[in-house]
Amino acid sequence: MDPPCYPTGSVALKGRNEGYPGPPAGPSGVQYTSVNMAPEAPEAPKDHVIWSIFNLVHGYPCCCLGLAALIFSYKARDRKVAGDMNGARHYGSTARCLNIWATVLVSIFLLILIIISIVVASTASGIITSFNENQRSNVNYNVNYRG
Repeated sequence: MDPPCYPTGSVALKGRNEGYPGPPAGPSGVQYTSVNMAPEAPEAPKDHVIWSIFNLVHGYPCCCLGLAALIFSYKARDRKVAGDMNGARHYGSTARCLNIWATVLVSIFLLILIIISIVVASTASGIITSFNENQRSNVNYNVNYRG
C-alpha cells in the first residue's frame, strides 16, 4: 500500500544464482521492490528585507520606494511565517519590483550627480585658467612710474 503523495518506482533485484553458470537452483522469478521517496520541498519565497532596508537608508531621492518595499517585505515575511506561500510570493515579488526601481533610480541619480560634478569642475578649472592668463597680460610694469 503506497501513500498517494509519494511516487513509486520499481527496481529489479538480482537473483541468488545470478553470475554463476548453470541452471537456477530454485524458482526463477524476477523480484521487485518499491521505494517511497519524499518529493522535494519547494523553495521558500524570498522577502528581500535586507535589500529593502538598504534602499530605505541609501535611497534618499526615492525613499518612498524603499519604504514601500520594506513594508511589502515584512508582509511577505509575515505571510511566510503564517504558512501562506502564495501570499508570501506575491508580496515578495512586489517588494522585489520596488527594490529594483529604487536601485535603478538611485543609480541614475548618482550617475547624473557624478557627471554634473565633473562638468562643474572642468568649467571652474577653465574659468580659473583664463582669469589667471588675463591677470598676467593686464599687468603693466612701468619702471619709470612715480605715482
